[in-house]
Amino acid sequence: MMEKILIATKNPGKAREFKHLLGESYTVLTLLDIHFPHEIVEDGETFEENAKIKALAIARNFEGLVLADDSGLEVKALKGAPGVYSARYAGEPRDDLKNNQKLMLAMKGQEERAARFRCTLVLAAGEVVLGVFEGDCSGRILHEPVGDHGFGYDCLFWADGATEPFGRLSLDEKNKFSHRAKAMAQLREYLIGSRT
Repeated sequence: MMEKILIATKNPGKAREFKHLLGESYTVLTLLDIHFPHEIVEDGETFEENAKIKALAIARNFEGLVLADDSGLEVKALKGAPGVYSARYAGEPRDDLKNNQKLMLAMKGQEERAARFRCTLVLAAGEVVLGVFEGDCSGRILHEPVGDHGFGYDCLFWADGATEPFGRLSLDEKNKFSHRAKAMAQLREYLIGSRT
C-alpha cells in the first residue's frame, strides 16, 4: 500500500505541482480532501516559521506525513516584498490577479527588476518536525503579464536561464528552474533515505 502524504494547501495549482513532483510513490492528499476544519493563522516572520506552524497544526490531526510549504516572491527593488505576504499582497481574500496588479503598480518605472522565488518545505508527523527543505529561483519581473500557465506571480516572472517566462512554461519545463522543485528534490532524497 502506498504511503499517504498530506499537502497542507487548498490551492489547486500548488497541489498539482506537488503531485507532479512526488510522482507515483505516494497517495497525495490536500486539505480539500480531508475537509480540515481549523483556520491556521500563519503569523510567522519567515517562510520556515509559517511552514512549521502549518505542518504541526495539521500533523496533530492527521495520521501520516504532512508536508507544508511556505513560499513567495522577493523583489529586490521592493526590499524583499511581498515576501511572506506574497499570497495576500493585495489583501484578503487571496487573489492572484489583484496581487499581480499591485506588483505591477509597485514596479512601475523601476529599472531594477531582479527578484527571486523562495520555497521552504516542512515535513512533520504528529508533534515532530522531520525535516526542513529549501529552494530558490532567481530571475526578473516582467513589465506586464505573459502566458496563462502556472499560478500566483508566474505570469510576471522570467527565471534566469529559462527560454520563456514561467507563465508560458509547461510544468516539466518550469520544474527545471522552480524553487519548489529544488526544495522537493531535497525532500525526495530524505524520503528515499528514510525508507532504506
